[in-house]
Amino acid sequence: MPEVVVLGSGTSSGVPTLVRKYPPEFLANPKNHRTRPSIWVKGPTGALLVDAGPDLRFQLLREGIDEIDAVLITHTHADHIMGMDDLRTFCLFRGSSLPVYALPQYQLDIRRVFDYAFKEFPPGIEVPRFELRDVPDVLEVGGMTIRTFTVEHGPLPCTALRIGDFAYVTDVKRIPPASETYLEGLETLILDCTRYEPHRNHLNLEEALAVVERFKPKQTYFTHLCHDFDHDPFEASLPAGVKPAFDGLRLNIA
Repeated sequence: MPEVVVLGSGTSSGVPTLVRKYPPEFLANPKNHRTRPSIWVKGPTGALLVDAGPDLRFQLLREGIDEIDAVLITHTHADHIMGMDDLRTFCLFRGSSLPVYALPQYQLDIRRVFDYAFKEFPPGIEVPRFELRDVPDVLEVGGMTIRTFTVEHGPLPCTALRIGDFAYVTDVKRIPPASETYLEGLETLILDCTRYEPHRNHLNLEEALAVVERFKPKQTYFTHLCHDFDHDPFEASLPAGVKPAFDGLRLNIA
């Protein structure tokens, strides 16, 4: 049975954010400490990393993760790619490039930001090596069949995924009609819910709850959470079957 680990459940600036002051009771709850959004999925024969934000090294060490067979980049905003350099060790131990799946326009961004990953260096110079691949409709990794689909992150496409009766939809403002079928009949959904107030590129709480009401997954976890949400009282305010995600959350999926 595949396992999903929520590496990060926070918004692009993380929680707590720099400069802002927080009540001591807010900071005392470890579930209010949210790193940038990412998940790791372990299948029968391997593992998939979804996004690689700037907290990646800390996240992997925290969760004791030393296996990544492929990476799926949902889109190339900084909070989703700026930890890709930390994948160099995985490339070194593999002895080969790491497959990285991304939409074509995002492959260009990866080549631009991490141009050194595609250059030749003398022996002894260690850099990450990425084998960029287009996102297929069906991705086979680690003994898992992963269906991919596209949602709208404001004006930008963002790749979402479904594995069995589990779906992960981060950074979304609108779900196109063609993608709705992938959200039907879910046991578990992890869904963007960035803040209380409306946001031009993300679901706010009202909109996220409307998605839950529309598709009726048995259990939903909200992610990409900003500091609007104090975990325990927020969880208590949500309807049955809906909870905030937190860093380190582990889910068994069918």
